[in-house]
Amino acid sequence: MSDEKTFASAKEIKVGKYLIIDGVPCRVVDLDISKSGKHGAAKMRITGIGVFNGEKKVMLTPGDGDVEIPMIGRKDAQVVSVSGDSLHLMDTQTYEIFELPIPPDLEGTPEPGKTAEILEAMGKRKVIKVR
Repeated sequence: MSDEKTFASAKEIKVGKYLIIDGVPCRVVDLDISKSGKHGAAKMRITGIGVFNGEKKVMLTPGDGDVEIPMIGRKDAQVVSVSGDSLHLMDTQTYEIFELPIPPDLEGTPEPGKTAEILEAMGKRKVIKVR
């Protein structure tokens, strides 16, 4: 992914969308907008949860300000092998082999030959589900 981020107006942000807060790609979970006052524009308080680390982040910005939007990619990878708490995966398009940890919320043990759905943004990857 050559373009890792783009820009959008803060007033276009909605709950469930993605944005970058403090250099971390986050999914928006809460949005508070104050009314515009006598001396300025409306302020927005955006709360997000980190996509890869689950960390809570808060951002304050003017309503007409710009925010960074990460380019999120979803792709499929084949499970090559399972060793301990990590998966060895092969990208089905580029045939690149890489290793990712098994997420704790993944039910059951993934088996070789199954397909894993991968979320990718800003050079990081995460296994979402295995089918």
